[in-house]
Amino acid sequence: MRGRPARRRLSVDRRREELIAAALELFSKRDAEDVSIDDVALAAGASRALVYHYFGGKQELYVAALRNAAARLEERLRLQEAGRPLDMLASGLRRYFDFVEEHAAGFSALLRGGPVNRSGEVGEIVEGVRRRLLRMILEQMGVEEPGPVARVTLRSWIALVETAGLDWLEHRDVERSALECMLIEQLVALLRVAAERDATMSAILRRMLAD
Repeated sequence: MRGRPARRRLSVDRRREELIAAALELFSKRDAEDVSIDDVALAAGASRALVYHYFGGKQELYVAALRNAAARLEERLRLQEAGRPLDMLASGLRRYFDFVEEHAAGFSALLRGGPVNRSGEVGEIVEGVRRRLLRMILEQMGVEEPGPVARVTLRSWIALVETAGLDWLEHRDVERSALECMLIEQLVALLRVAAERDATMSAILRRMLAD
């Protein structure tokens, strides 16, 4: 009978990364309540005691995994270049979907379950990403302080992008580039509606389309 494979000797950082990667994969497919420390240990090829040693418990591991995914996404979104507002938004959306495609488990774990299941520290992680994404969009649009119409419009679009990302990962029945173009067109449509109700948004839209 073959015994359990010998565990590899890894650095502290590398072992921690492997545990987080295993946790993200599990959390992306199942509710956190249904994932045990034993599940994570088995998936990572580590001992239960080692998981506790690094993270202290499942909630701490869950938070660490989500922070890791959030940090990776924010790092990807920080890569910006000068250009026309719509071009910069399209570029940012491409980087967003690069992350969705390359780190599917992290993206799914970060958003799985929706806002109704988010509270406390976990909710702060998710909302922190959304706030920084909103700020990035506002900067690319040349808006310092958004009014209520702009805020509601852009937060609605961010929710649309998140939903589209999860749907695309599940089905992949539309070309990614086509999906990205559709989302930019939907943003412009939302801005047109907002412009009819807010003079500031009307000026922003005119400037964006003129550029």
